[in-house]
Amino acid sequence: MNETPKVNHKTYCANEYDLLRRVILCAPQYMTIREVINETQKEFEDEGIHIKTALKQHREFVRILEEQGIEVILLPYHKKYPEQVFTRDIGFTLGQTIFVAKMAHDVRIGEEDVLKRWLEDEEMSYYSLAEDRIEGGDVVIDGKTIYVGLSNRTHQQAVDHLQGLLNQFEVKAIPFKEKYLHLDCVFNVISPEVALIYPPALTKEDIDLFSSRYDLIDVSEEEQFTLGTNVLNIGNKKILSLPVNKQVNEKLRDRGFEVIEVDITEIIKSGGSFRCCTLPILRG
Repeated sequence: MNETPKVNHKTYCANEYDLLRRVILCAPQYMTIREVINETQKEFEDEGIHIKTALKQHREFVRILEEQGIEVILLPYHKKYPEQVFTRDIGFTLGQTIFVAKMAHDVRIGEEDVLKRWLEDEEMSYYSLAEDRIEGGDVVIDGKTIYVGLSNRTHQQAVDHLQGLLNQFEVKAIPFKEKYLHLDCVFNVISPEVALIYPPALTKEDIDLFSSRYDLIDVSEEEQFTLGTNVLNIGNKKILSLPVNKQVNEKLRDRGFEVIEVDITEIIKSGGSFRCCTLPILRG
């Protein structure tokens, strides 16, 4: 897919770590574990999610993003979409194009339409991956390389289609153990030189590949469960991370990152953290 570069102050992303300027979120107004679709939800199915707490934590998350000078767009929420808080999964931005995903689970089908409606209202173009099974949580972009996790949400055909569309990029399929929800739950690039990884979920071949490209921060099993890999880099080496992930945060600080600790532990009961809750549309 070849694009003619043009000035566009609304949309542009080339990686996961340039300065974040505009991002799409959605409040967890109707968040509930209606249908168990991942391992974390299994753990919290009986306990459920305390909506008032989740909303309070999300508001604080938004406040901190705005305090950092980031424009936060809040999509309208709907009762029939209990997973809407995880906006990353409904798309990803590459260059000046927002790719809108096709959601895999029945409980999430239709979330794409809410995003498309907002994009149309804003007169922003997008590319609909309507024939592909792909979710944004499986897409990790680092310059000319796009890592795409193969999961029960994202299929090889989607990887092949993306490679056909994006002939100037290397689209690299990354298989991982099925019990983990998305690639960004086990691997996340946080700078040109550093990435977070949970090795037990990945193949030796891919661990070796990542080792050759990045200084890898290993995440423990305990902190993988609390989504230690699923941090958000907002630029200038500033990372949003959970206070409970003490080892990850210490390792990040040791490498010169400023860690901004924000408590969204009520939201992570449904299987996603900072990266899952944010769809960046402008970085740089």
